[in-house]
Order: sequence, then C-alpha cells, then structure tokens
Amino acid sequence: MMRRLEAAVVAFPAGLLGRTALAACAGISMLATLAHPARAQDGERGKLVYEQWCSQCHGLQGDGTGPAAQRMLTRPRDFTRGLFQIRTTAGGEIPTDEDILHVINVGMPGTTMPAWEALLPEGDRQALVAYVKSFYPPFATLPAPVPLTLSSGGRASDDRIAEGRLFYDSIQCWQCHGQAGRGDGPGAAELDDEWGNPIRAADLTQSWMFNGGSTADDIYRRLRTGLDGTPMPSFSDLLNAGFMTDDQLWSLSHYVRSLSPADPPQVQEVIQVERAARFVEVPRLASDERWDEVEAFYVPLVGQIITGDRAFDPAVTSVWVQGIHDGTELAIRVTWSDRSKSPDPTWQQLWQPRVLAALEPKGLGREPGARPDRLSIQFPAVIPEGMDRPYFLMGDSDTPVNLWQWRSDQTRPQRATGRGVNDITTTGPGILTSDAQWVNGQWQVVFRRDFEPNNAETELRFELGRPVPMAFFVWDGDSGEDGTRGAISTWYFLNLEEETPVSTYIAPFLAFLITGALGLLAITRARRRDRESAIGGTPAAATAASTS
Repeated sequence: MMRRLEAAVVAFPAGLLGRTALAACAGISMLATLAHPARAQDGERGKLVYEQWCSQCHGLQGDGTGPAAQRMLTRPRDFTRGLFQIRTTAGGEIPTDEDILHVINVGMPGTTMPAWEALLPEGDRQALVAYVKSFYPPFATLPAPVPLTLSSGGRASDDRIAEGRLFYDSIQCWQCHGQAGRGDGPGAAELDDEWGNPIRAADLTQSWMFNGGSTADDIYRRLRTGLDGTPMPSFSDLLNAGFMTDDQLWSLSHYVRSLSPADPPQVQEVIQVERAARFVEVPRLASDERWDEVEAFYVPLVGQIITGDRAFDPAVTSVWVQGIHDGTELAIRVTWSDRSKSPDPTWQQLWQPRVLAALEPKGLGREPGARPDRLSIQFPAVIPEGMDRPYFLMGDSDTPVNLWQWRSDQTRPQRATGRGVNDITTTGPGILTSDAQWVNGQWQVVFRRDFEPNNAETELRFELGRPVPMAFFVWDGDSGEDGTRGAISTWYFLNLEEETPVSTYIAPFLAFLITGALGLLAITRARRRDRESAIGGTPAAATAASTS
C-alpha cells in the first residue's frame, strides 16, 4: 500500500489522496503528523515507534497480520520466522543489524515497504532494529551474523551480457521470470511465498522496482544471498557445486540489469505527439518497427481506491505512451507489462482464485472466471480552458468524458461516454480503430482516430499545438480485475506537434547568407584601408599605386 501511495504522490493532483480510503486501510493518515521525539525511556522507544508506524502492516505481534496486510501482494514480512529477504548474510541466516537498518532506511521498492530515513529520527530507526529482532528470540542466542565476502564484477560488456543470457537459460530463470524477464514464465502462476500466499515473479524490465536495489552489484548480492521467504533461491550453491563460476554469476547479474533502461524513467506531465513528417502515414499496427523511433513517455498507475469495489494492489503499475499524427489522423500506442494474455486458462485456474481469496476486499460476487485484459484512454468531451479538467474517475453527470476502450477478447475497440466510473455508455467503434499484440508478457495496443470526431457535439476534436488532457485505466483480467477494480492514472496532457513552417528552414539559410555578405564587405573595406595607409593615405595615391 505504501508503494501505491508513493506512486500516487507522483501521479495524483494535490489534495486527491485526502478523498481516498487509504487512511483507513493502512494507517496512512498518521504520516501527516510525521514522527515525534521518543516519549519514553530507550527501552520502550522501539515498541512505541513500531506500534505507531509499523503495526498496521506487520501486526502488533510482528507476524505480518496487521489490518492492512490482507490488501497487499507481496504480504508484509512476518518477523517471528526470522526470514529476511534483504541481507548481506548467506541464505537461511539471520541478517546483521546494519541489514535491518538498511531496509528501514531505504524501504523495499516493488513492495509496500516505504523508506523511513526521511520520516523518522535516527534514534527511532535504531530502536526499531532492536524491537524487530525481539520478535525472533534466536537473535539473542545465535552467533553474531557474518556478512558474505563478495567479489567485484567489473563493467558490463556485450560479451558478458551474452554469457549471462546463456546462464539465464541454462539455470531456467525463465521458468518464473519469462523469456523477456517480465515475470510471465510457465511456473509464475503457481508461485507462493513461505506462508502460502501468492507472490508475483519480479518483472526484470523494471529495475527501479527491484527488492534490494537496481544496480548490477545489488543484483549479484541478491543472487548470492537469495530472498528468504520467497521462491527466489541463493545461487551460492551453484558456485559451490562448480556449475558456474563467480565471474559467470556476475555475467548473469549484468544480463539481468541490461533488461531495464539505463536510468529510472522520469514522469513528464506532457506527452508529446510527433508529427509523421518522416513517415508516409501513421503506423497502423502495434508491431510496426517505426514505433521504435518514437519517444515513449512513462505513466505510473495506482490502485482505484476512491469508490468500491476498490483495487488496493493492482497487477499493472505503469504504462508507456507514444504518439504520432499526420495532421489529420492520430495514432497512440500504449505498452505495459502483463504476465498473462487474459483470459488464459492456466492463470485463470492457478492464479486468479488464489489472488481473489487472498486480497481484500472480498465478496461482492467476485468469483474466478474468464476476464479479459482491458485498456481505456480518457479524454474530455471538449478541450477545456486553462487547467480545468473533468473529474478524473471517468467524469460525472455534469461533465462527461470520452473513453477509448479496448478488450483482449474483442477485435474492435469501442467509444464510450463516461459520467462516472459506474455510468459508462458505449457508443460503438465509429471511426476509432485499434490493433494489439501480446508478446513475452507485454501488451502493445494502438488506437487510431481522425482529428474530426464522429459527433462534434459530444466527442473531442483534436487541434494542433493545443494540449489535450488524457488519463489511463488498465485491468489485468487473470488477476480478477474488472469494473472498478483496476489501475488508474491521473490526468496528463497530450500535445500534438505542429507542422514546422517553411520559414523555420529558410530563416537560418538567409541569416547565413546575410552574415557571409556582411563579412565579405567588412574584409574588403579593411583591405582598402590597409592599402591606403601603405601609400600615404589618399585615394588618388592608392589609385596611382594600383596602376603603376
């Protein structure tokens, strides 16, 4: 839940979160007060801090059964078992105090565990380390843990990455993580943690969401130590057995890191749509290679937590958006990771029932069944003036919105009018068309529509150079998502690039010619002055000198 809140702070307008049910879900409202100085002696400090900031997820007894726990995948850690994911010690061993403090400080990207370093004083965080250890009595009797001695892997290279791919295949990392690393392997639908809860295989193409860090060094450390309590084993046994060398494990680390962008994506409020001047026409297929030349914009998604039936932990966490237009037609491609092509019989049978049984809120007639993957793009019915926008959650009765809808179980898209998340009227495809492909755990969906709408009175007309608000909704059917249970974004702005006027190309050329002419004139005058000075300084003398 905290991971979703962090994304929401980036993605949602100021004040929106105050209208949500997050506070009741995870005690988030306490963040408004921040930490207070310890109010008791040091012996009680850790308990006080824990009960105020940690117990809502991890439980008062440290067993991972706090009131918010049933709304999260991955589940909060059960400290009573002594199994810690992020450590510098060997698999199965307890962590060092520094390991526990590190997780408290930086959090666990990709899970609901936030970073507390900027929120709690150092003394409170140090006290938390001691109190967390108290939930597992063997901490007091076991020998002091010793960190593993780890090597240095050097820089990545094409050869090392290629070698790493060979070991990714031979060790069968793809069984869980998939051929392209998006967590869609053939065994991913059956994964459980140590406590029998369903757990998603990591999407290796999103390193900024990795547990324990995103660098090749961080990945190597996780491969050596494993992630206790999860299906992710320690690979140190493979080194001890001689199956691979330490250097080859580093190659695997570099390969895994190569699956993600070099830098974490940055959120930009404006999504630029390129004019297709270098293309004959806008791309019509999701697989068109010309999309590779178009800039992609990152849009984070969060759970729909405003109205029931709520989604506190949706499967899709972000989309990438690209756009091309030719002055009369617009094409938008939306790309996102999705572990299954819903409805997939295997995931429907093995994954969906366990997720629906594990995640609150339950009931509401939500039984396992064949649900498609879905995408909706939202626009206002007319381009608003200034920063005014309709209600982001599919409009309301006073200000309806336009929706472009796609489903994985239908061949044609649909237009719709939204007057609220539970008040959607479908109006047919009209001139809206689409194309989609699912490959190796990734959907790519293209919508195309003319600038001029079917109905100018109720649908948006696109205009060059005038930003258009847009928002996104995504549902993963095999995770039981449909209706109001799915992932959403806030409003962004789509800006259609204007045609570059001819003057843009002519003006620099004219400036070059004028500058050159003025330069030649200056040189000619300078040479004339030099000749006049050399022969006495009179024009007549200069003329006589030039004819003698």
